[in-house]
Amino acid sequence: MAGKTYTFYRQSPARTSLVHPTSGQNPLVYRAVVLMLLITGAMGAFVYRLSELQIFEGAHNRELAEQNRVRRIPLVADRGTVSDRHGKLLATSQISRYVYLWPRQHSPREWQEIAVHLSPMVGVSPKEILSRLERTGYTSLLPVRVGNQLSPTTFVAVAEQLPRWPGVEILTGSSRRYPNGSLASHVLGYIGEATEEDMARNPDYPSGMIVGKMGVERLANAQLEGKWGGRLIEVDARGQESRLLGEQPSISGEPVQLTLDLELQRTAEKALGGRRGAAVVLHVKTGEVLALASSPTFDPNMFTRNVTEAEWQQLQKGDQPFLNRALQGYPPGSTFKIVTAAAGMETGKFSPQARVGTSAFLSVGGHQFWESSRRGFGAIGFRDALAYSSNTFFFRVGMSVGPEAIARWGKALGIGIETPHLGLEGASIGMMPTPDEKEALYNEPWYLGDTISMSIGQGLVQATPLELAVMTAAIANGGKRVQPHLLASQTNRPDVQPVSAGLKPETIKAIQEGLVATVQKGTARRLADGSIPLTAGKTGTSEVGPGRKPNAMYVGYGPVSDPQIAIAVVIENGGYGGVAALPVAHEVFKTYFGKR
Repeated sequence: MAGKTYTFYRQSPARTSLVHPTSGQNPLVYRAVVLMLLITGAMGAFVYRLSELQIFEGAHNRELAEQNRVRRIPLVADRGTVSDRHGKLLATSQISRYVYLWPRQHSPREWQEIAVHLSPMVGVSPKEILSRLERTGYTSLLPVRVGNQLSPTTFVAVAEQLPRWPGVEILTGSSRRYPNGSLASHVLGYIGEATEEDMARNPDYPSGMIVGKMGVERLANAQLEGKWGGRLIEVDARGQESRLLGEQPSISGEPVQLTLDLELQRTAEKALGGRRGAAVVLHVKTGEVLALASSPTFDPNMFTRNVTEAEWQQLQKGDQPFLNRALQGYPPGSTFKIVTAAAGMETGKFSPQARVGTSAFLSVGGHQFWESSRRGFGAIGFRDALAYSSNTFFFRVGMSVGPEAIARWGKALGIGIETPHLGLEGASIGMMPTPDEKEALYNEPWYLGDTISMSIGQGLVQATPLELAVMTAAIANGGKRVQPHLLASQTNRPDVQPVSAGLKPETIKAIQEGLVATVQKGTARRLADGSIPLTAGKTGTSEVGPGRKPNAMYVGYGPVSDPQIAIAVVIENGGYGGVAALPVAHEVFKTYFGKR
């Protein structure tokens, strides 16, 4: 290898090309340009939106900000009190706490999440919570109330979550309270939140407005409801009150006084003892309702909170505690013999001194219609016929005068006519169908047996306990049909004054003597035990179908020397009137005379 010269070349490192192979552009420069364009576009959009908010919508947004800073808090008005004739409270108000939502505080989506967590605490479904917010509007300045008054446990549970839910607030308000529990519940009724229909009829109602739903609470709602007020406050970023800007005080509802006597009502309900039935007590001269008891009953305090579906269904089935039995029609049985007696004498077919033969039964059309005692009493007059409750006596009177006359004098005494001054829900009126009416109602002809049944208050005849009390009062006061009413303010109104039933004095006297004899020696003689002054009355036992015990009935008034009160009692499937219904009246008489 000597003599050869070698030359060495060092290869330089390859250079990385900065030129795009196709476009000839530098990629780093390209990316930088794109990024700058995106930033410039975003900043432009931000500047545009900022200009739009501040320049074009500045006044509107300042108004919204101001509105978010200000809250209008409702001040719930106390409902007026309800008291009995002596001023004893039957319904009043108490301080309570409620949950309110401020719609503007959150978006609809945020409210959906809050509603799910709030629902089990207040007992209102998420759907209902959101529905109330939607009805009011998510931009509304006014709060929306959800649920009824909070229990102490619920109050604590909700209060613990308030820091997480700025738009949820607990406010103090007023709620209804019935201090006597279920006493007179069918008269008082209950309250509830205003429905959409209520709100539409009354645009001034605030969210959560409480209105009467039944009974006196509904009848006198305009007087009881009062007028809600409000407070205008300034709040900080956390929703805490910082300054009071203005206030409009609430106006409490006006008190309502009833004609009820709390002690008589209590006695009547206690004597009914939870059995299905009713007892009505009227003042015989004015028509004031002193007691209107229906059994079984319910506690209206349950409606001051959220009533569960199970509780509502329980009120509608079984013994139906929601049903006001004092206003339901029943076959009056032998208490209706007062009407047949009046018809017999007023038609002129029988004089007050007339005597009619009785027997063990009466055979008509192949059917036997039996005497109450299964044996006859001989020839007797109206006095003994009422005292011993003779069926065959009144069969013959009824067949002689006819069903039209019986129906006419039944209405004259208050059966089968409207009672407009009472106004309670679920009321029915009695019925005494005539032959033409039976044909129209049932498409059946009238038989002589229908007249016989009608004459002793059976068959198609029905009367409510209230109507039977009106009938009894008319006999007690000398022949005037009273207008039953519940509001004390109605008592002296011209349209509520008693009206003449059209009975002759001698007719009234004959019936009065028969009702007194019923207590002295007849079917109601248990009342003549010396514990109360002498009263007058009539028992009744009305058949209600095969295999079922008859209804027990009683009507009466007292004292005989100066009649003051009339009583009507029904015990469903109670058996004999003198055994089941009469003791209820006895207890009421004892309370009344004891008070005097």
